[in-house]
Amino acid sequence: MQRHEAPGKPGAFLLEINVKKLFVAAVLTVAVPAAFAAPRAESALECGIAADMAVVAHSLAGEQIQRNKADAIMVRIYDVAASPRGMELMNDIMEAAYTKQGAAPSAQKFAEDLFATCMKSGGDMDTILGRRL
Repeated sequence: MQRHEAPGKPGAFLLEINVKKLFVAAVLTVAVPAAFAAPRAESALECGIAADMAVVAHSLAGEQIQRNKADAIMVRIYDVAASPRGMELMNDIMEAAYTKQGAAPSAQKFAEDLFATCMKSGGDMDTILGRRL
């Protein structure tokens, strides 16, 4: 790293470092939360598909189907294997269904809550699916 100290201004170097740190912090503040958020639905149709996935996922969890077997069933039903975004959304829905067993009174209620949240928030389902850590 080069030092760009101005004659008579010994703090110029520190100011340059602080500006760089501030820039990095600002970028991380914007980028990091997005990396941990559930994928957003891009249309009302995708909100509907997510709600449908929620019904099936909740039902599989309620029947205590092993998670890896349930994932395979969901991949076949929704044909998401070739879509990283589709796989990510499916995994988030499955995670919510399997970790919140009993929290949602029924598969229908889980799906309704997910659909309503998705539609009202422009595709953001984090409040139902949770944020990944």
